[in-house]
Amino acid sequence: MASTSRTRTGRGRGRGRGRGGRGGGSSSLPPPPSTLPLIIEEFFIIVYEDPLVKKALPKKFADYLDGQEPAKVYLRAADCGPRLWTVEVLFDGQGRMYLDKGWENFAIAHGVDFGCYVHFKYEGDDVLTVKVFDGTMCRKYYYSDDEDTDDESDDDVKPCIHPL
Repeated sequence: MASTSRTRTGRGRGRGRGRGGRGGGSSSLPPPPSTLPLIIEEFFIIVYEDPLVKKALPKKFADYLDGQEPAKVYLRAADCGPRLWTVEVLFDGQGRMYLDKGWENFAIAHGVDFGCYVHFKYEGDDVLTVKVFDGTMCRKYYYSDDEDTDDESDDDVKPCIHPL
């Protein structure tokens, strides 16, 4: 029997471009990250210290608001009615942003405690929707039984009710 040997020279030639093939035309790849606009809409903080004192927000979020630094923000607890909690904002001149006066009332009403993860979503117009997660990383769900949300004082802490 005669032995025949086959060589595999020219592998891949004559086939379609496939992955990484050369060819003209426009690329459908997104631009590199350095050319994309900085959009910080969601972030979280972990409560490592006293939950009732002012809370620092991520520097990237403060940078995102550069030039639009609000004197106050409005916190809305997700799934807890339409109430907005007014919280004063401090900037320290070094790019740090803090939730200050008003945070304590919000934290008490929503059970923010040591070890909680607090998720924020920026809705625009200085409004942040907030979700609170306990130390086991499970979300705390609340509802409000207060139908009257007009002219409500932020000094009057009416907690949302945690369903049992």
